[in-house]
Amino acid sequence: MVKENDPEKRELRRQRVVGAVLGALILVGWLSVHIYGVFFFNWGPYSAFVVPALVALSCWLYVGMFILAHDCMHGSLVPGRPDVNRRIGQLCLTLYAGFDFDTLREKHRRHHRYAGTEADPDFDALPPHGFLHWYYSFFSEYFGLRQLAYMATLVVVYVVLFGASISNIVVFLALPAILSSLQLFTFGTYLPHRPSNQDFVDEHRTRSSDYSPLMSLLTCFHFGYHHAHHLHPAVPWWRLPEIHEPARSGA
Repeated sequence: MVKENDPEKRELRRQRVVGAVLGALILVGWLSVHIYGVFFFNWGPYSAFVVPALVALSCWLYVGMFILAHDCMHGSLVPGRPDVNRRIGQLCLTLYAGFDFDTLREKHRRHHRYAGTEADPDFDALPPHGFLHWYYSFFSEYFGLRQLAYMATLVVVYVVLFGASISNIVVFLALPAILSSLQLFTFGTYLPHRPSNQDFVDEHRTRSSDYSPLMSLLTCFHFGYHHAHHLHPAVPWWRLPEIHEPARSGA
């Protein structure tokens, strides 16, 4: 006799497998581009074409690593395995910029609990909620002495121990990391939570983008479907297009 909860268990196993496979692809992809760019890329006549593509790819994979860590904060990357989620999340955040998983998880819980208010660490409560001021507040909230020390140590290790060039480090380490923070902020915080003339549809005080699934993936790994995420925080990033409801986005 088939147990009533078998379909639920099968879906849970599927989510674990898909999440683990996609997570591994993102991590391996980021490591590959990062290692090649920092240690093996040689500048030449083709650089004007190759460098922008590599930087854009690295930036996108940086965003992907942060989204993996974000799902780990919600326990949705590997559901039912809190220790595994924490380890993977810490790995992603360490590689990203030396962030502490527990600290960011607590701030993210406050974001969900107090979204769009002064108690929300991701929200700029000062009108007119300008992009540059908000990004500066967002960046300052998360990037501090710990991250500065981590990046400085990484640069020293790369140059002294492995002989990496400063130009490669700037272009393939610093630049993608900074650009990815802008990408995450723009599509995952500013556009979803920016107040406008139209009221938000509910207490989550957020809206979803109307991008196609492909554009949503390219911009922020579907994190732009932000209202759907706030309604269903246990749903992993790759399933957000399934539950995205444009009519309820509040846009």
